[in-house]
Amino acid sequence: MTRKQKRLTIIGGGMSVIGVAVLLVLFALQDQIVYFHSPSDVVEKQVVPGTRIRLGGLVAENSVSRGQGTQVEFAVTDTDHTVAIAYAGILPDLFREGQGVIVEGSFVPGNTVFVADTVLAKHDENYMPKEVADTLKEKGVWQGSEATQ
Repeated sequence: MTRKQKRLTIIGGGMSVIGVAVLLVLFALQDQIVYFHSPSDVVEKQVVPGTRIRLGGLVAENSVSRGQGTQVEFAVTDTDHTVAIAYAGILPDLFREGQGVIVEGSFVPGNTVFVADTVLAKHDENYMPKEVADTLKEKGVWQGSEATQ
């Protein structure tokens, strides 16, 4: 075997190993590649309680209820389904009803309340995560301009 053939064999083998590694990673993460789940996705997929996910949508109108200290309860909706959220902490300054939000956390076993440990609100009037905007456009409630993408 000549040097050129040996080199091509080594390069081909290396590329094969890298390709297999990428396929294994994609297969292992196929359910987690989604940036967030909408309330409709949560209902349709029946997320297992205790599984950590990101849930995105709009803060439902008249749903924000403040408890003692930093306890806050609100609902996230995509106009088809609504998910109740419980959060203990300081909300972002731009958090308000009707605004886009992404919450991170999990469902409590035996309960339909989503317990969030992180709340992310849109940071200005021109930005919303593409996945949230696409979901809202599908539901017909998108209020932003097309230039925001």
